[in-house]
Formats: sequence, C-alpha cells, structure tokens
Amino acid sequence: MSQDLQSEASALEARLGYEFRNKALLHRALTHSSHGDGRRDTPDNERLEFLGDRVLGLLAADYLFGLEEGFDEGDMAPRLNALVRKEACARAARAAGLGQALRLSRAEEGHGGRDKTSILGDACEAVLGALYLDGGLEAARAFFTRFWGDALAQAARPVVEPKSALQEWAQGAGFDLPRYRLVERTGPDHAPVFVVEAMAGGRTARGTGSSKQEAERNAAREILRLSGQTA
Repeated sequence: MSQDLQSEASALEARLGYEFRNKALLHRALTHSSHGDGRRDTPDNERLEFLGDRVLGLLAADYLFGLEEGFDEGDMAPRLNALVRKEACARAARAAGLGQALRLSRAEEGHGGRDKTSILGDACEAVLGALYLDGGLEAARAFFTRFWGDALAQAARPVVEPKSALQEWAQGAGFDLPRYRLVERTGPDHAPVFVVEAMAGGRTARGTGSSKQEAERNAAREILRLSGQTA
C-alpha cells in the first residue's frame, strides 16, 4: 500500500473513531475490484461487502425494533429498505470520507470512482463487514449509528396514516391528489377481500384488505414505497 493511501487509511480510522487491530481487514474493505487491474497484493472488498450487507440488515432491523411499539411490520419494512439501500450507504460513506481512502484503478479514479454511489455503497458495506470481524457487532453498530444519522432520524418519525402521507407527498411534489379505484371484491360476505388501485405521482399500485379502507391504505403504502418514501 502506498504511503499516501496508508495515510488516508489512518485518517479514516480517526474519522471512524476506531483503530483496527487487523489493518489488513481495513485495507481489504477499501480495495475496489478495479485496483491493480487484477494484479494486487490485497483481495478486493466483495466478500466483505457480502458480509457487511447482512450486518447492516441486522443493525437496521434491530434499530427499528427498538423504536416505539406502534410500528408494525408494515411500518418497519419500508423504513428498513430506506436504511439499507445503496444510496443510504453511499451517503454514510461520504459522511465518513471513505472515498478519499479507496484503492481504485487509475481508470476508475479518472471516471470519478471515488464519488460513485455504487462504489461508495459497496465500500461502506465492506467497512461494516470489516468492523464486525475486527471489533464485533458493537464496533459495526457505532459506525452505523454515527454515519446514518439523518436516515435514522427519518426512520424514527412517528407513523403517519398511509393515505395522509401519500396526499402530503403528492401535494408537496406538485402532483394531483391521489385517486383510488375499487378493482374487485371477492370472498363471502363474512370474509370479503377488496382490491383497490391507487394512482399518484405518475405511479399506480394495488392493495388488498378485508375492507375497502384497508385496501386503500395498503395501496397508498405501496406507492410510497415505490417512491422511496415511508409511512
């Protein structure tokens, strides 16, 4: 590893507030598959990324489970997706300054690789995996808690009724108000199943439920999910 990149790795440890016992883990987490054009002394970070992705999922699920009891599975699922998506990882990577310490090929660096969302997101997951292996789950949790700050705050917002949330989002984005259409009603009178189609923001989604109102809420929730929103 060059002196400059070694220095960047040390600076990264300072920003993370964590010093690796096994420096090779950190170096591997920062090594993109392009580095050295296949001729390198450190394996790339893809295996650590695989592990870190699972660690991130556990940390995000644990964080959401620890929030108020009013969050049910339907409320937590879109919040989990928002916390683990590549864009959220890339934002955390930028906040931690991971791009400065990445090991890339000259070609990839010349194409702006140090700020590419895909590369930063993968590196962020790899660093999570490295932290987990080097310091256990709490070391990974400290990184997650520190650098997912805004995303965690948004995920912790009180549950908003999906139809109200969809209307607020549509109005705020300059779209027409959401529209709902009953597609079908099946089942016996004592156990009906309703299917409703919702339309908002150029998107269409369906929801089912034991009442028309429940089906509308589920359709609204699905449009919010497709739009990267939470409710």
